[in-house]
Amino acid sequence: MMLMIMEKKWIFPFVITSIVCIFFLVSSFNMGLVSSVHNINSIFSIFPMGQRKPGYVESKIESGSPLPPSGPPIPRFAYLISGSKGDLEKLWRVLHALYHPRNQYVVHLDLESPAEERLTLASRTKNNTMFSKMGNVYMITKANMVTYRGPTMVANTLHACAILLKRNKDWDWFINLSASDYPLVTQDDLLYAFSALNRDLNFIEHTSDLGWKLDKRAMPLIIDPGLYLSTKTEVVWASQKRKLPTAFKLFTGSAWTVLSRPFIEFIIMGWDNLPRTLLMYYTNFISSPEGYFQTVLCNVPEFAKTVVNHDMHFIKWDNPPKQHPHILSLNELGKMIMSNAAFARKFNQDDPVLDKIDADLLGRVNVSFTPGAWCSGKLKCSEVGDIDNIKPGPGARRLRHLLDRLAMKAYLGQDQCR
Repeated sequence: MMLMIMEKKWIFPFVITSIVCIFFLVSSFNMGLVSSVHNINSIFSIFPMGQRKPGYVESKIESGSPLPPSGPPIPRFAYLISGSKGDLEKLWRVLHALYHPRNQYVVHLDLESPAEERLTLASRTKNNTMFSKMGNVYMITKANMVTYRGPTMVANTLHACAILLKRNKDWDWFINLSASDYPLVTQDDLLYAFSALNRDLNFIEHTSDLGWKLDKRAMPLIIDPGLYLSTKTEVVWASQKRKLPTAFKLFTGSAWTVLSRPFIEFIIMGWDNLPRTLLMYYTNFISSPEGYFQTVLCNVPEFAKTVVNHDMHFIKWDNPPKQHPHILSLNELGKMIMSNAAFARKFNQDDPVLDKIDADLLGRVNVSFTPGAWCSGKLKCSEVGDIDNIKPGPGARRLRHLLDRLAMKAYLGQDQCR
């Protein structure tokens, strides 16, 4: 009898203890499950979101628009838009097509441009109500001499990077474009598509298979007169050649890039000597803009793993050796759209295809800015609303398809610095 009373006495504490233990066990399991599901979703989110429907006009291709990102913060971009003699109107149009109050912009007309063109650009930039209010468009008034095939183009790009870092470090990626480039997506599309990405990724076309470039690029020695003359002339070829380097591995690719701020800080601040060493090496290298950034990135282990092998451009090249891009026209618009790229080049000034891109892809009219969720005022985009609000359209879905595929390859370590 006494034994039965004692057993009943311990039943209640035993039951309570069991319930508490089960509660903590289930809670622990659920926390782990939530974490696991988040990790799984993070991996699967980089897969493409279905196939794009064939078509011509964007508004008829996609049904519905993706919702703005609710998780990661919206990024910011820093642009260099550069031009030369006769590029004033082209550059001004590209700047308006690319403008967003969140971003930073440096514009540059090189020393070959007439002083009148540079003064006009400076006046327009200074007197533009939007640019003055936001303070995010800066013109390099002391123009640089730029020779495309020589190191002066690299020097000009580094100059712009230094200006952007000094003026405002609140940006995530640096994008260099020329006045002959044009966007294929709105800035809201671009901001949305890049929101989910690791901010350390560097988008740069590259390869270590130099092929014919070993003999025609890596071994010859050249001098760029743009380093010491005030007029643009062709590069000067030396009669001697040099051996291939053994201290680092050479890479080549596109001169157009989307580079992360950590990498830009690395090449500008130079806490490692490699960026300076390679800059001196590429001073005598033909077409150095197509090798300097690739070689720095791929020879630094911490940055090599961040490389994505794409320049975010649609370019129609000539037959091998692919040195001269074709001028794009309305005939290529379908291919531009199907490429899912963010930008395209090369365009002639005021070509009808640009009007078609404005109308069908950007929603831009006349000489106005490309509309975005930030636009406010009686006249559309005459005032700045909420710059943290974005409204992605069909272009965001196209670009996201491309980025998802590229991000997966980078995640798997494929096609990186090889």
